[in-house]
Amino acid sequence: MKFIIGIGGVTNGGKTTLTNRLLKTLPNCCVVHQDDFFKKPDQIEVGEDGFRQWDVITALDMEAMVNTVKGWQENPIKFARSHGVSLSPEAEEADSVDKGIHILIVEGFLVYNYKPLIDVYDKCFYISIPYEECKRRRSTRNYTVPDPPDLFDGHVWPMYLKHRKEMENNCDRIEYLDGMTSKEDIYNKVHESIQNSLLNNL
Repeated sequence: MKFIIGIGGVTNGGKTTLTNRLLKTLPNCCVVHQDDFFKKPDQIEVGEDGFRQWDVITALDMEAMVNTVKGWQENPIKFARSHGVSLSPEAEEADSVDKGIHILIVEGFLVYNYKPLIDVYDKCFYISIPYEECKRRRSTRNYTVPDPPDLFDGHVWPMYLKHRKEMENNCDRIEYLDGMTSKEDIYNKVHESIQNSLLNNL
């Protein structure tokens, strides 16, 4: 059985923390990080707001991302091996993916804003945190390309609000998570929800 989980959320909301924890506990689990598909800095346009448009879908090579997800769908065992994911003994021995469970997590800030991706998810989660907390967390992070002054208020947050609205119109099966609750609580809630779905699909 193949099962795809989307983990979306606001910048610095805790997506990667949750994803890494799930990777350790879910069987035969691989991940596709949306951040790995950013275009090169010189390909990122400068918008009317005066900032390079990192926080929009065109900053990402979404076609390549979809192809990566398709690669997993075609052969999760091969995909796992090529990404250094250790498989369960059952999966290693199985001659086909029909035996056992194979899970893919698709993680990123715009994973519900690209139509060809929305249809692949079996489960959709989204972590939200309020403006003040988001701004505080963002200011403590070191990025390869550092944030210019006023980027958060001038570009990051307005884009988040715009995309969130778009996402809510695009996808009606998202389970929303409060990023202000403990990492433990978020993980437990998501893990339980996934386990229930897996049982229902077996």
